[in-house]
Amino acid sequence: MKKRALQGIAVALGACGLLAVSVSGYVLADADALWNIVGEQCVPNQQSSGQPAPCAEVKPQQGVAVLKDRNGPLQYLLIPTARVSGIESPALLGDGVPDYWGEAWQARRFMLARYGKPIPREAVSLAINSQYGRTQNQLHIHISCIDPTVRQEVDDLKDSLGGSWRPLPVELKGHGYLARRVDARDGDQLAEEPFRLLANGVPGAGQEMGRYGMALLATTFSDGEPGFVLLATRADPLSLNRASAEELQDHDCAVLGNPPAR
Repeated sequence: MKKRALQGIAVALGACGLLAVSVSGYVLADADALWNIVGEQCVPNQQSSGQPAPCAEVKPQQGVAVLKDRNGPLQYLLIPTARVSGIESPALLGDGVPDYWGEAWQARRFMLARYGKPIPREAVSLAINSQYGRTQNQLHIHISCIDPTVRQEVDDLKDSLGGSWRPLPVELKGHGYLARRVDARDGDQLAEEPFRLLANGVPGAGQEMGRYGMALLATTFSDGEPGFVLLATRADPLSLNRASAEELQDHDCAVLGNPPAR
């Protein structure tokens, strides 16, 4: 293959994040930075003193920690206290896995506490980036505000969604997404586990989970039932999509109308 062609492929892959990746607020050379914070500071501090600093919370029995992200006034990260590389980890589809998505959804209370006033559940979103849309090699779920435009686009389509994945007829932030409905149980908890829904519901996804980014939006459907819209996008160098589902979030929280100061 000619040198110019190889250079073109490298440029495309780099733009797609397959050669260089990023994570909000932690643009560091050390891909283990998040794990070092949780594993070497938060967990030992929790064990020795009952204080999880610099994390906001460590829940040993649930196997998770919550850390304030440096980017955005209200953004937090849900991080396992065990070593889990990312969405591509086979451990996420095994038995006895912590309820990472459920714990992340509960952790939105830190956003509310920091904001100092109620935040509608529809304003909050969860997102996880693909293996090619991140710099950190430790699983983390972004807990932040939803982008207002994305919120409206999903609201316009939510009642056409069912319990199976389908491609959205519109792009979100310039990228194609799959979507499906997920019902709530016990008031406001996910009735089904998102990683398994993707792996078992989208052909081939179970064998290439690392290529997918996922996002979760709370909603109320026209039948009056509270629930969630689960979204997934697949990394594709040809369309310059790094599958960084965090793109659907707005860390400035304009959706709140009176966003907090940074």
